[in-house]
Amino acid sequence: MIQQELDKLLSDAQKDDSLKAKLIATKSAEDPVSQFCSLCQSLGYNVTIGELFACGQDMNDSKLRSVNGGGVNGIDGWDDTYERFFLTLEWCK
Repeated sequence: MIQQELDKLLSDAQKDDSLKAKLIATKSAEDPVSQFCSLCQSLGYNVTIGELFACGQDMNDSKLRSVNGGGVNGIDGWDDTYERFFLTLEWCK
């Protein structure tokens, strides 16, 4: 599952400044998400663009279903797994 791969990657990056710097550098690429996924795959982490976007959408959809119709609008940002990953990476030591 992609969330497990991202959790492992985050944990590894928090222990390895070089890895963290490489990941952050992908944000300035012409196509940052593609570059991020390519780097992850080259390092042995199974992270693909489709799964990255689907993960966030699935999590958001699950939250909406869990309120029995009471939450008809998604919460901005909850569906963006890529951005949540980088926020955590950059703010956690």
